[in-house]
Amino acid sequence: MRVPAHSVCTAIRDDIVSGVFAWGARLTEEQLARRYGVSRVPVREALRTLESEGFVVTRRHAGAHVADPTEQEAADLLDVRTLLEPLGAARAAQRRTEAHLKVLRGLVRLGQERARRGQGDDLRSLGAWFHETLAQASGSPPLTALLTQLRHKIAWMYAVEPAERPVEAWAEHGAIVDAVARGDAERARALTALHVERSLPLHRPRRPERARVRVSQHVVNTAGPRN
Repeated sequence: MRVPAHSVCTAIRDDIVSGVFAWGARLTEEQLARRYGVSRVPVREALRTLESEGFVVTRRHAGAHVADPTEQEAADLLDVRTLLEPLGAARAAQRRTEAHLKVLRGLVRLGQERARRGQGDDLRSLGAWFHETLAQASGSPPLTALLTQLRHKIAWMYAVEPAERPVEAWAEHGAIVDAVARGDAERARALTALHVERSLPLHRPRRPERARVRVSQHVVNTAGPRN
């Protein structure tokens, strides 16, 4: 079975974001094909996609390498987030479906419950799921794709500390959903902008080690792309 390039792309991206591949590390088609148990064809396609996303750079006579972003590039990502996430919430207020609202409300209930119990690990994954669903509710595939890529790159470049007052943070999520449910685009935009602004001090730039990459085999799941 031919493994889809998007599955290989997801696997490589996940390994870049998690630090398996160090910043600036060389990426060869042979090395990656062996690691993921695939042919070089989907690896080649995946590297082109990751280069377009900014995770990989290709140097003349040196091949593909993991990007080595500057501090300014990392800072710009947070600025872009302050612009795009409020826009996504405003669009969601205009275009969301009942299915989106059901998921968002369920996530808020779970988040508020976990916050009261102090279950921080669950809150991180629930928060990511919340923002992914809110982006999908915008009804704009290009905007959703941009927000998804932005979340991946921020996770790559920043370590995010837990909110000091998680109950309040999830109350903000709930207020955003209420505005989206009422179709109040301007309130959804304003609440999301405030929520993003309050989260910015929690971001700490990563200081990744530029070490040699581990090359143990990691077979890609051929059943479909990982989320």
